[in-house]
Amino acid sequence: MSAIGFGVSGLAATISAARIPDAVYSLSRFLPRAAGAALLGLVLSSAAIAQEPVAKPARITTGLVTIESDQQQADQLTGVITATGNVRIVYPDERVVATARQAQYFSQEGRVVLSGDVDIVQEGGNLLRAEQVIYLVDRERMQAIPAQGQQVFSRVVIPPASNTAPAQGRRQR
Repeated sequence: MSAIGFGVSGLAATISAARIPDAVYSLSRFLPRAAGAALLGLVLSSAAIAQEPVAKPARITTGLVTIESDQQQADQLTGVITATGNVRIVYPDERVVATARQAQYFSQEGRVVLSGDVDIVQEGGNLLRAEQVIYLVDRERMQAIPAQGQQVFSRVVIPPASNTAPAQGRRQR
């Protein structure tokens, strides 16, 4: 299994990919948009329904995304990074884990494509299942596409509204 880890904030690259020649990687050229907004924290954050802010303890932001797969390659001419076979992407800052058969980051277009039995899970219960998920990094837009004859499945946990303040536009009784 290959793995690439990179810090989004400084794009400090650490590559541990036994099957991939080191010369293929020049991550600083490939990941100008912080690996497609960190390839993923990305997708579920867009899939979640806008919710009222809930007081949560402060989290430390690392910008780290880890990609594990059977094979990984990067093309410096096209700016495409491809991970294939048992792909697992972990984005701890957003508490997101995604799995797919293939993940591609098109750096010149700012597009991430997860394909084949895509599951995206966020701590707290949010879940998205589709055959393909396309994320447009700059626009923060996501599209989930089902397999032929199937449907996209999503589960979003909406925390209960706080009863301490009346909702805007409503009168208190």
